[in-house]
Amino acid sequence: MSVSLRLSRGGSKKRPYYKVVVANSRSPRDGAYLEQVGTYNPLLAKDDANRVRLVEDRVRYWLGVGAQPTDRVARMLDKAGIKERTPTVNPAKGEPGKKAKERAEERAAKIAEAEEAKREAEEAAAAAAAAPAAEEAPAAEEAPAEEAAAEQAEG
Repeated sequence: MSVSLRLSRGGSKKRPYYKVVVANSRSPRDGAYLEQVGTYNPLLAKDDANRVRLVEDRVRYWLGVGAQPTDRVARMLDKAGIKERTPTVNPAKGEPGKKAKERAEERAAKIAEAEEAKREAEEAAAAAAAAPAAEEAPAAEEAPAEEAAAEQAEG
């Protein structure tokens, strides 16, 4: 029979309260247990002394006879200084998943295409605005010469 130190949930809906229990690893989460060795109230502030309460000598006894704590209970035991827990290293912790990366790449490609199209439209508009201005300037210069020629013909 393998024994584990784990949490057994109590409390009402949306108001969890846990018992730290020693139970057969095959028994249900909230089922029969061998001994209650502490409590955990996640609704209390993290610095509250009553958030995690452990009966230290009983926890040490069960660890001594081979009880295996679950990850959450192991964190509590480490914080209480009862059993040291080796920290796990996850180098990809903050990295988005594969599909999220693909979506981001597609979004970046669409944005790049939109910026390129906008830039080309601006260049075309600038070229179109510069070409008529260049054509109008000589026409404006020719108009006074035509007026002068018309005045000479009248006079």
